[in-house]
Amino acid sequence: MPKLTSIIHLLTIPLFITASFSSHSSASGLPLVRDISTLPQDNFGRPGLSHLTVAGSLMHGLKEVEVWLQTFAPGTHTPIHRHSCEEVFVVLKGSGTLYLAPSSHSKYPGKPQEFSIFSNSTFHIPVNDVHQLWNTNEEEDLQVLVVISRPPVKIFIYDEWLVPHTAAKLKFPYYWDEEWYQSTAKDEL
Repeated sequence: MPKLTSIIHLLTIPLFITASFSSHSSASGLPLVRDISTLPQDNFGRPGLSHLTVAGSLMHGLKEVEVWLQTFAPGTHTPIHRHSCEEVFVVLKGSGTLYLAPSSHSKYPGKPQEFSIFSNSTFHIPVNDVHQLWNTNEEEDLQVLVVISRPPVKIFIYDEWLVPHTAAKLKFPYYWDEEWYQSTAKDEL
């Protein structure tokens, strides 16, 4: 019986080691639990924006979703844009306005509808719907948690709401993915 107990004990050690290791490290070699305050953040040349990729396809090896924490100073906004992925927002603090084109599937976006957003509200942007987010609150930052599908995101940017879809400018990789994006094409020289 002591021999059987020793064998069982020896067999469980690798399971314990595997379980302990997997709780501290992801497949990409990054810790599964991270302190957000230690993650890199930047404004990517857009004053008033703070963008932090909490969990990203290129940065962390995720395949289906990407999560961002974005903070907009009063008066700042996203460009008018669309993308071929779903997007979900959770407003953590502040308030602002979501502009969403009702005719995104016509020749051009058209005059957008306005939706007030506020702390503890959530909203989603359907695939390819043209939209823009503004911090219209003059007193407080707008902070949102954003989840997108199908990363890395390809953004089509519009100069104005009446620009035809064919004139929208593709930005890929997007600014926060540039550092991590690597082309699959290899130079053999």
